[in-house]
Amino acid sequence: MLVRLVRSDNNFSASCAIATASPIGTSTAFSPSSTRKGTPPTLVEITATPLAQAEYKRFYETLGGKPVNATLATHWARLIELTYATERWVELSRDPEITGTTYRVLPTETPTEGVGCVEAPRGTLTHHYVTDERGLLTRVNLIVGTTNNNAPICMSVKKAATGLIKNGKVSEGLLNMVEMAFRAYDPCFGCATHTLPGQMP
Repeated sequence: MLVRLVRSDNNFSASCAIATASPIGTSTAFSPSSTRKGTPPTLVEITATPLAQAEYKRFYETLGGKPVNATLATHWARLIELTYATERWVELSRDPEITGTTYRVLPTETPTEGVGCVEAPRGTLTHHYVTDERGLLTRVNLIVGTTNNNAPICMSVKKAATGLIKNGKVSEGLLNMVEMAFRAYDPCFGCATHTLPGQMP
């Protein structure tokens, strides 16, 4: 099963959201919803468990079919992914390979280099580690969803601010609406970043 949101901004598509491991025999195609500048995310494809599949169908029925060009629909798509993840978790909890007695594999040699990629609510996370002869880290490179989504985030925030702020008048409510532009890409921002006037944390 794979749920993927694709943004197509400035003729450049960047994954902005969510996926889980695909079961054997399924495949998912990736394609941007369009090539227009500033196009919001589109839930491209889902192969799901029963409840998630029902929500997937309701998602498109409610929002008028494909593609869905509503940035805030990203949050609904994440709920579909959570529904799938919960159903899949129950399935995996009954898998004898996972629930068996072999739950730890001891390393037989010193690791030298490793790369891992995983999808999270804010995008693709890539971790790259290099070690020395003792297995101690000598180099770490983390590319997180915010990095992948930086350009589209900036464009969406600019578009929202330009459309909402008139004559230089800014209220707390207006700022909240501008913030919605980046929260759709990166829900972690709301809690992870805090500032005081004139200061960085």
